[in-house]
Amino acid sequence: MEWNSQSAEKIAAALRAGEVTSAELTDEAITRIERDDKAINAICVPDFDRARAAARGADQARARGEDRPLLGIPVTVKESYNIADLPTTWGMPLHRDYMPAEDAVQVSRLKAAGAVVLGKTNVPFGLQDIQSFNDIYGTTNNPWDHGRTSGGSSGGSAAALASGFGALSIGSDLAGSLRTPAHFCGVYAHKPTLGLASTRGMVPPQVPALPADLDLAVVGPMARTARDLMLLLDVMAGPDPLTLGVAHDLALPPARHERLCDFRVLVLDNHPLIPTGSAVRAGVNRVADALVDGGARVEWHSPLLPGLTEAALLYTQLLFSGSAARFPVESYEQLRTRAAGLSADDESLDAARLRGMVLSHRDWIEANSRREFHRHGWRQLFAEFDAVVCPITPTPAFPHDHNPDPRERRIDIDGVEYPYFDQLVWAGLPTMPGLPATAIPAGRSPEGLPVGVQLIGPMYEDRTPLRLAELLEQQIGGFQAPT
Repeated sequence: MEWNSQSAEKIAAALRAGEVTSAELTDEAITRIERDDKAINAICVPDFDRARAAARGADQARARGEDRPLLGIPVTVKESYNIADLPTTWGMPLHRDYMPAEDAVQVSRLKAAGAVVLGKTNVPFGLQDIQSFNDIYGTTNNPWDHGRTSGGSSGGSAAALASGFGALSIGSDLAGSLRTPAHFCGVYAHKPTLGLASTRGMVPPQVPALPADLDLAVVGPMARTARDLMLLLDVMAGPDPLTLGVAHDLALPPARHERLCDFRVLVLDNHPLIPTGSAVRAGVNRVADALVDGGARVEWHSPLLPGLTEAALLYTQLLFSGSAARFPVESYEQLRTRAAGLSADDESLDAARLRGMVLSHRDWIEANSRREFHRHGWRQLFAEFDAVVCPITPTPAFPHDHNPDPRERRIDIDGVEYPYFDQLVWAGLPTMPGLPATAIPAGRSPEGLPVGVQLIGPMYEDRTPLRLAELLEQQIGGFQAPT
């Protein structure tokens, strides 16, 4: 049996039963990476010597009678997390040699739970792309089709999981960076409620690892099963011990329901600003059919749903206001000049991106106030529904496109081209209000590519979409290894 293709839950049970050792698991994972990763390029910073030492330590701990949630399980970590004495570059050549002295909070939590860290996974330059490629580590290929992207910015983690390079991985999500790679590679991911898991140490190179509250961005788990997501989220969740953790303990509420027939679900497959491709629409329909077959109450429309157009424009402004905040003054002034030339009635996503990059603090406060109205709208919606099912992006994984000017890139949706970044609107739907969202496999396209959907849940009720993901996995199946 190739253990590293199994779920973390099964591996943990086998370790407890003495059917396999962590040393054996780790050697198997390393052998597989050395054999297969030349074609995928998911593991950009291997840490095999320390992994083998950690595995031996895990076996010794188990022999002493210890048992921890991830004791002896091989995992990977997104390159953007600080790991002591390993490079953290975010794919930026300027920081090729930067090595932090301390682990990120989430890396410390993985190690405390007993995980064996195999190494770090590839990312795009500055984590600012829907693909994972950079001038230091090269391009990560999709395990299902090497001519296509694995997604970004947690594309290396998703590709590693699909390829059997460890049982779990941790990533981050600002613009679908957990969910899009999961969708493209056929695995599971969970974007937690904003602030649920500490982000300290998941910072750009040279930036102090301070316990700052981030806007929009979260860290979260990736896995090959829904239950494994919950296993890893339980390790990751909790406030920073330097701030809220001083006075607060986390107690996530249980899932609203245990049976599929008790769930009330709103299904969305149309967005006013971009069409949904036929392959993704088929995936949404497959999940909707499984819900109906399982006895769930399914609706396709609700007057309680906050406006999708305003939500997308608001998300776009908030997203790009953060991404441009550290631009040089000259670049910022050029953007201001371009933004001033926009027509007042231009409500396109391109205009929202440009306006967002030069958003004043006054305008940001106004945008944040409108976000609070959307949050309240979602609270009202989740009084009537338990989850929302919708796309993650309009298409399956697309061919590599390394045009250095992303504004010139296009996304092909059933033969029609659209601006590259317009595909972020679905990922932004739960991100803007800070809601949890679970990415699940939902079948394959006619070309054999994975297709995923996301399950959006109520704020701080992360166990609800995760439980629904588990029930749907039982109903329609889950991860399948690339063929």
